[in-house]
Amino acid sequence: MIRFIVKRFIISIVTIFLLVTLSFFLLRTLPGNPFQTETLLTVEMQEKMMSYYGLDKPLFEQYLTYMQNLLQGDLGYSIKYRNRTVNEIIATSFPVSADLGLRALAVALPIGLFLGVLSARKRGKLTDYLCVLLSVIGVSIPSFILGSFLQYIFALKLQILPMAQWQTEWHTILPTIALALSLLAILTRVMRASMLEVMSQDYVKTAKAKGLSEGKIVRRHQIRNASIPILTMLGPMVTSVLMGTFVVEKIFALPGLGQHFINSITGLDYTVTLGLTVFFGIFMVFANFLVDIAYGIVDPRIRLMK
Repeated sequence: MIRFIVKRFIISIVTIFLLVTLSFFLLRTLPGNPFQTETLLTVEMQEKMMSYYGLDKPLFEQYLTYMQNLLQGDLGYSIKYRNRTVNEIIATSFPVSADLGLRALAVALPIGLFLGVLSARKRGKLTDYLCVLLSVIGVSIPSFILGSFLQYIFALKLQILPMAQWQTEWHTILPTIALALSLLAILTRVMRASMLEVMSQDYVKTAKAKGLSEGKIVRRHQIRNASIPILTMLGPMVTSVLMGTFVVEKIFALPGLGQHFINSITGLDYTVTLGLTVFFGIFMVFANFLVDIAYGIVDPRIRLMK
């Protein structure tokens, strides 16, 4: 097990290094510079600003400087947000995105797993059809349509919930539902398919032949083994929702990471774009690293294959 963990850790470090390197050089291939949109700046002033931020230096020298700062935990200063570091932007915006993501997961995970199990157990019956219909609707409807629909019904028509912002517990309900529905639908579909596959396995038939009760078979054999594929999904799923969903945050005017990421790309704010990409990538790699360890613990065969 130790060898497996060390191997996965080394792969994670290499992945992060490649991510930072590729992101840095690809970002610099974008045409223009961050100060061209500033209409009040002359060409001479733009050149001075480029020199001030070190953007006039050779590209490889900029890369080495960035990597040195990154190893010290410094993601640099924003070009568009004056006197603000990327670390400060993450520190103030990430809690909002993470809060929304945790709320959505708290809703989607238990309900999605329950509906997936229920749908598989009631295969071919009305309950199964309703669960499948819900999962199809959840996957098919885009977040911006669902979010706008929720705002129209509950904020404009019924006027029982706030339209947007992130101030009180009431403000969190609509964005949480908008984000959770798609997650719930995906979890339901995956859990249903996994349960159907497990239910046809020989060890389940053997457990029935031994006289185990239906409840014990479902809990000890079916749900436990059917949940293994869910672990594979949790890494990228948890990362994506905790790091912020740009569409939902935009619709509900949430002060999360999404708005900063979009603004940094459109404004060619290299340091913010790269800093958020690195932060997101490290978060993703770390989550997958933990999932690999959990996967190796749950199913020892994984350690032999990797």
